Amino acid sequence: MNAPILIFTYIRLDSLKSLISSLQKNILATESDVFIYSDAPKYAKDANEINKIRDYLKTITGFKSITIIEAEKNKGLATSIIEGVTAVINKYDKVIVLEDDLILSTNFLLFMNKALEYYESYLNVLSISGFTMPIKGLLDNEVYFTQRGASWGWATWKNRWSEIDWKVSEYNNFKNNQQQRKQFNKMGSDLSSMLDSQMQNKIDSWAIRFYFHQFNKQLYTVYPALSKVINIGLENDKYATHTAWQKVSRFKTILDNGNLTSFNFNSQVSLNKQITTQFLKQHSLYQRIKYRIYNLLLGGFK
Repeated sequence: MNAPILIFTYIRLDSLKSLISSLQKNILATESDVFIYSDAPKYAKDANEINKIRDYLKTITGFKSITIIEAEKNKGLATSIIEGVTAVINKYDKVIVLEDDLILSTNFLLFMNKALEYYESYLNVLSISGFTMPIKGLLDNEVYFTQRGASWGWATWKNRWSEIDWKVSEYNNFKNNQQQRKQFNKMGSDLSSMLDSQMQNKIDSWAIRFYFHQFNKQLYTVYPALSKVINIGLENDKYATHTAWQKVSRFKTILDNGNLTSFNFNSQVSLNKQITTQFLKQHSLYQRIKYRIYNLLLGGFK
C-alpha cells in the first residue's frame, strides 16, 4: 500500500496551489490518500487568507481520497506536524510529509514509496528525503546517506517516529558538553545553536528535535542523487516560517525531470566521505555567512 501523504498549510495560497498541481501530476497520485492540515489564524489579520485556503482545499481532486483537518486554534508548524504525523502514522505505519512551499517532480511519490518499502527493515534508517543538493559522483538513479534529515518532502515509519523524545530530556546534559556539541555539529555547523534556540523557546521547530534524536541514535537519512523537490518558499516569501526571505538561496537545486522509474537502492547504509563533504558544504559556517552577506547586500533579509 502506498504511504499516505500529509500536507501542512497555513497562509500561502499560491504556493499551496503550485504544490497540489505538481502532486496531482505524480505517477501514484490517484492511488494515494491525502491528509491536509490547515492551521488556524495566529493573528486576526490572517483569517481572511486562511478562509481562502480552506475554500480552495474543498475543490481539490485527483487523489484516492482527501481528508481535510481544519484546526480551530493556531498550533504553529511544529505542533501541527508532530500531532498530525502521529495521528496518521499510528494508523498507516508510514507517512510522506509535505509543506505548502514545495514543488515536486512527477516521480516523487514513486521514489518515496519505493524507498520506504526497501529500507523498512533497515532500522538504522530514520527517514527518506525527497530533496537533495546537487551531488557529484553518483548516477542519476542512485542514493546516498547522511546522518541529518531534511524537512522538504520526507518520509518515515511508525516504529522510528514513535521513539522520538520531543521534550529533549537529554538537553541539560548536552548543552554544556562541548564534545557532544562538536559531534552534533559534524552534520552541520548550525545544529547545536538551533537546538539551543528551540530549548530557549526562540524558535518552534520539530525538525531540530528530529535531528537531535537522529544524532543520539546514530541513524541515517536516505537522499536521492537527483532532487525530487524544490523549495519555492525560500526566496521572496514573506510567509516563510523559520527563514527570512532571501534574494539568493544556498539551497538552490535541480529538479528531476521525472523520467526515472527505477532506483538503485544501496544496501550498505554508511557515510561516503566524498559525498558527505559535498552535502556538508551548504551547512558550513562559511557558506552560511557568505550567503547572509549576499542577501544583506541585495536587500534580501527583511
